[in-house]
Amino acid sequence: MESRLIEYDDDGTVLEGYFVTPDAAPRPLVLVAHDWTGRRQYAQDKANEMAERGYAAFALDMYGKGVFGRDGDVEYNTSLMSPLAGDRAKLRKRIRAALGAGRAQPEVDASKVAAIGYCFGGMCVLELARDGADVQGVVSVHGIFSPGDVDNASITAKVLCLHGHDDPMVPPEQVVAFEQEMTEADVDWQMHVYGQTTHAFTNPGANNPDFGTVFSERANRRADKATTDFFNELF
Repeated sequence: MESRLIEYDDDGTVLEGYFVTPDAAPRPLVLVAHDWTGRRQYAQDKANEMAERGYAAFALDMYGKGVFGRDGDVEYNTSLMSPLAGDRAKLRKRIRAALGAGRAQPEVDASKVAAIGYCFGGMCVLELARDGADVQGVVSVHGIFSPGDVDNASITAKVLCLHGHDDPMVPPEQVVAFEQEMTEADVDWQMHVYGQTTHAFTNPGANNPDFGTVFSERANRRADKATTDFFNELF
């Protein structure tokens, strides 16, 4: 595989993403949106997984070059995420910048693009879809479903959500409201809900039952299969 760091810009904010691809041939692109700790090794590992499956992958940066969260530091990680989670117009513009940067790479087939996001990144890719971005599909993995105060554009992307039923950050009423939102927007959507599963279930480093973040080998395996099937359908 070939990989490199790529600098790009959003209104004067310098960002740095991680791009990886199997070879120089044009490939479908998968954007990988990080959790609330930023574009760290977990996001890059997920991008590498996408490249191993034959896609070009771009682990994007929502915070800024060199800005990363800290393991277990809820207050600091929240301070990084909240300005974007609370300003969905800004969030949409930031992830649009990443879409443009990834699409511009010479190894990418710009007509075939999808996005996958984890936790905060799940919110990000859903906002990309809500913004009417020209992408084939988005996958939210233990993401946040609640909308902001920005109107939706016409949603053309297919949407797959992979959700733990016992996720304390996403109560059942938020799930139902999101399903209604997608149905009313005439979106091709799927919601896979895993029982006995909390937040961050795909992250092997998640082991904090009191906070509601616990890795689940079973749910992770099922989510991986659902993602593979979804991308095979898209591309």
